[in-house]
Amino acid sequence: MSAPVRVWLNRAYAENVFFIEQLRAAPRPVVVHATHGDPDSPVLAAADHGTPEPVDLPAADYVRYALDYCARHTVDVFVPQLHQLAIALARPEFEAIGTALLCPPATAIAAFTSKADGYAAIAGAGLPTPPWWRVRTPGELWDAVERIEGDGHTACLKPTSGAGGAGFRVLTREPYGARRLAGWDHRVQVEQVAAALASDGPDGEPVDLLVMPYLDGPEVSVDCLADRSGDPLTVVGRTKQGRRRGFTTEDRYLEPVRRLVRATGMAYLSNVQFRRFEDRPVVIDVNTRPAAGLHQLRLCGLNLPWDAVRLALGERPEGADGAGAGPDVRGIEYTLVPGIQPVRPRRAPGRVSLVRARA
Repeated sequence: MSAPVRVWLNRAYAENVFFIEQLRAAPRPVVVHATHGDPDSPVLAAADHGTPEPVDLPAADYVRYALDYCARHTVDVFVPQLHQLAIALARPEFEAIGTALLCPPATAIAAFTSKADGYAAIAGAGLPTPPWWRVRTPGELWDAVERIEGDGHTACLKPTSGAGGAGFRVLTREPYGARRLAGWDHRVQVEQVAAALASDGPDGEPVDLLVMPYLDGPEVSVDCLADRSGDPLTVVGRTKQGRRRGFTTEDRYLEPVRRLVRATGMAYLSNVQFRRFEDRPVVIDVNTRPAAGLHQLRLCGLNLPWDAVRLALGERPEGADGAGAGPDVRGIEYTLVPGIQPVRPRRAPGRVSLVRARA
């Protein structure tokens, strides 16, 4: 039997328990290391070696911590999410100790660190985006909102940096009343946002926002596996409409992603999200990391986490040459429900830790 491949995932989403599960389904033995600042993170329990990591380290100090961790544990492949850009900049130092980084080059990561810079990169690659405005002052906010509303749309905002929908708000003129106390309400009055922009941010820093039309409705989230040169090998879209989920290989979604990945050299795993604006697909977000829902592609016979690890090791996954027709996704539909996911299957009976996750 070949020696196990040692893979380390640093601080990441809870859904990475599924990423780990797919690594364990590989035809070769894989030993998974995971670190996280939250000692109760399920990824720590899912890994073979789960270790709490130091919190609030500046990026440069974190890189030193990561280099030491890789050297001490002889890590073959490191999948960074926290401080991804700083780690990518230190790629030669990791390679010098025998650790391959499973992340895009620093130039691609930097292009999407700010959503405003990201939209500029998307447009530069010839992909459509919704109209958007970078907003830092009350005057810029009112100008953007009036333009959007004047075209018959509802405005929304999100921070120029961040992930997972944090800070997303729909802008409204409606006063806050008892009717809005029911259910989930992400709306905020334009006047309140304008007042907040008139003062500094919570740490004394100016607030930096993107304002654009609110795009409600179907979403297509495209996962891409590319080789180390940024040449796309496997590209598949996941469709989302209400509770219904499915897959697509339509060129109107996949071909723009191929262009963007090639233009930016976005190696390994990335994700591009589309919604529709005035009846045409537009890009609303780009992630230079594996998507939380990447494991759903196993329903069409794909194991992209393992394929990406093989690429990082200098190998070529079978069938991932970018020239084939891709997986047959016709007729595959599903929905997501909360469930219990065992995360320590190798422990003795009675010592299994469980996490509530979306299977």
